[in-house]
Order: sequence, then structure tokens, then C-alpha cells
Amino acid sequence: MGKRVLLIEDEPNIIEAISFILSRDGWTVHTHEDGETALDKVLSFPPDMIILDVMLPGRSGFDILRDLRARPETQKIPVMMLTARGQAKDRDLALRLGANHFMTKPFSNTEVRDHVRSLIMA
Repeated sequence: MGKRVLLIEDEPNIIEAISFILSRDGWTVHTHEDGETALDKVLSFPPDMIILDVMLPGRSGFDILRDLRARPETQKIPVMMLTARGQAKDRDLALRLGANHFMTKPFSNTEVRDHVRSLIMA
């Protein structure tokens, strides 16, 4: 496989869990914890996929997703939104803004791995 995933998340336990799950499955996982500079991180080293938390310091994942979809160089990168807030309005907003998938915390290891696989292979 050898694909690169950028995990934009500020919770250390989530970073560790997802990095472990995906690394064990053969992915290269890069992480970033700040919403304010997340777009710069994506632009400096575009990943094959982004896992994006909704609630981040500096800027929300929704704002970052809006920016990603507005730029030609990032608009086609698959984005899986990840959040502890699982309300229908959050899911609807994420999908309306262009998220490819919306997942709530807590999640299962298999669920994360399978969705990343399907989004990268799509």
C-alpha cells in the first residue's frame, strides 16, 4: 500500500490509537494538532487522505474542510471527519462541505481501518 494519511487531531490518545491502527496496516501516518496551521501542513506535503477532527485549537475542522474543497490542489483529497459530536446536523454539515465520510468517537479499530482503505482505494 504505502499511502500517506494526514491525521489532524489534538487528542493524544486518539492520535496514538489511529497511528497504531493504520501503521500496522501499512500506511504512513503524519500527524498535526493545530487547526490554525492545518491547511499549511496539507499544502506543504499533500497526503493521499486526511482524517480531520471537527474540534481543533485555532480553527474548526469544518472551516479547514471548506478551505480544502475550495482549492483545486486539495479538493479531491479524500477527507474523513472524526468527532465526538455525532449529531445529525454535524454529519449533514460535514457531508455538505464535501467530507467523504463522517465517523464518531468512540470508534472501533476495524471501522477506522476499513473506511481508510475504502476511501484511499476509491
